[in-house]
Amino acid sequence: MNPTTTRSHWLLMVAPKAAPGLATTTVLILARIWNANGAQHSVGSAVLMGALTLGAAAVGVAATHGWSGDSVIAGTAFATSGGLALAGVAGYADGWSLPLLLWALATTAAYALAARHWRTDHRDTLAHDRHVTAQREQHAHVERVEALRAGAQIEVAREGAAYAEALAAALTARAALPGFNPTALTRAGLPALPAIETTKEN
Repeated sequence: MNPTTTRSHWLLMVAPKAAPGLATTTVLILARIWNANGAQHSVGSAVLMGALTLGAAAVGVAATHGWSGDSVIAGTAFATSGGLALAGVAGYADGWSLPLLLWALATTAAYALAARHWRTDHRDTLAHDRHVTAQREQHAHVERVEALRAGAQIEVAREGAAYAEALAAALTARAALPGFNPTALTRAGLPALPAIETTKEN
């Protein structure tokens, strides 16, 4: 297998598993950068961050309990609300203890939700693979049966052609014998044969 293809396949397998941890780590880093640039002393930014967090949570609740509820929208809204809450606390907290604690909790929750999605996706993939395999085996069985049937028909046709050829050769040889009378054969109920003139050498 090509090394480039193997590396790409490995990255495609690892990337979804690392996405929750990368997301929460990115939020933590940006929040601490924001903290270093004076986020602790900005009341307006704190109010805005709180409002955005509550708004995202409200969207998640509405998507969960509404008539047109969508689990994807609800999950995205709750994840956004959690990310905003993590960013707000990590941006305004003094020191690293509380931000790291919240980062650990957020990462654990993100992986718990992702694991549930991965299990569902894995079950769906296995069910699809089983269905495809069953369909493929069924089609292969039908093709084998049809191939055997066609082979049997070809063999019967070949045997019939060989028999007809042998019969024609036998009738031709019989007609060439002296004293052959095709009328007698017709009276016996055999199909009419073309008359063949025979000559005798003097």
